[in-house]
Amino acid sequence: MSGFTENALSKKLADLNSSQQSIQTLSLWLIHHRKHHAAIVKVWYRELLKAKEHRKLTFMYLANDVIQNSKKKGPEFGKEFGNILKKVFEHMAYLDTDDKTRKGLGRLLQIWEERGVYDAKLIKEMKLAFEKKANSEPPKKKSKVEKSSEEKLSNSKDKVNYMISAKKDQSPHLNQKQTPKEAREHIVRERKKSETEVEVEVDGRKEVHTTLSPHRAIPVGDPPEPEELIKALLDLESSASSDAVVRERIASLPPEVSEVSLLSKLEDKSAADKLSVQVNEALQLLLEYNSRLSAEMEDRKRVSAMLRDFLQVQKDLYTQAEERLEEYTDKLTKVYSVRNELKSHIQNLPDLTQLPDVTGGLAPLPSAGDLFSLH
Repeated sequence: MSGFTENALSKKLADLNSSQQSIQTLSLWLIHHRKHHAAIVKVWYRELLKAKEHRKLTFMYLANDVIQNSKKKGPEFGKEFGNILKKVFEHMAYLDTDDKTRKGLGRLLQIWEERGVYDAKLIKEMKLAFEKKANSEPPKKKSKVEKSSEEKLSNSKDKVNYMISAKKDQSPHLNQKQTPKEAREHIVRERKKSETEVEVEVDGRKEVHTTLSPHRAIPVGDPPEPEELIKALLDLESSASSDAVVRERIASLPPEVSEVSLLSKLEDKSAADKLSVQVNEALQLLLEYNSRLSAEMEDRKRVSAMLRDFLQVQKDLYTQAEERLEEYTDKLTKVYSVRNELKSHIQNLPDLTQLPDVTGGLAPLPSAGDLFSLH
């Protein structure tokens, strides 16, 4: 990786885009140069203030990526960003941000709160700062003495909170005695905990890299139980599109109720009144059927989401089972190897049946006097 300079970082931030690859690449570069964390955060904040509104969310995603993925190496970035994030949210509050940006920032705060990235008090302050009205007065600049004392207090609190959150971030290994239901629930919890996880190589070592990208895939929800999914699929069999009786009634409607050109063939008022009744009945029939079709579309969307979640979790379970199979296959291979070694060792032991017969007992050992006596 290239050496760090503030000018180099400014150029990289100018080239940053909202793609996951761009965010992840720059994040790895920043973590690699974490000894310059103070300068990095200073330049990041300066460039964020100058960036166009539609790019500010990308800067926030980059900060989130660096904060979360640098924890294993040290708390430097988490503490340094924590000192300015409240001011960042105050800055964002005075902008005319669109719904996408507001939702993205709200999602970041939610993730930091759920994972204990920052303490509840700081999260609350950031939320309040972001919820300020655009027409309120901009925050006043604080004196150097006030700023210094607040930074010291924040640093001390962040140090304690980081130690606490570091323990929270340690996810337990999968329990090999889990039931299928417990395994599915564990997979969903892990997925919610990490929006996107990829394995990358940093300084010659492989690490799991978490990225929250604005273009991430649709998150997977809680998977349904098999019985629940089966019931939902069976319910679709009796949906509106499968109602042959109503479809037949619609198909058998006289052409006069839908063809305006046939109105000229009406001969008298009686025929017109009769046609009016038929039109009203057809209208009522079609309105009810369209309502049922609309409800069916919503049901099909819901079942489609259920199928997506169910299939994704089944794939995860399958991958987990394959990993276990590979692990147990390796163990079995080692057991076979030990057994073959043991057999070979047993075969090399002397045959006890070939030893001389000592049934009558061995000759008595010589005494000390016999050993040292002179002849």
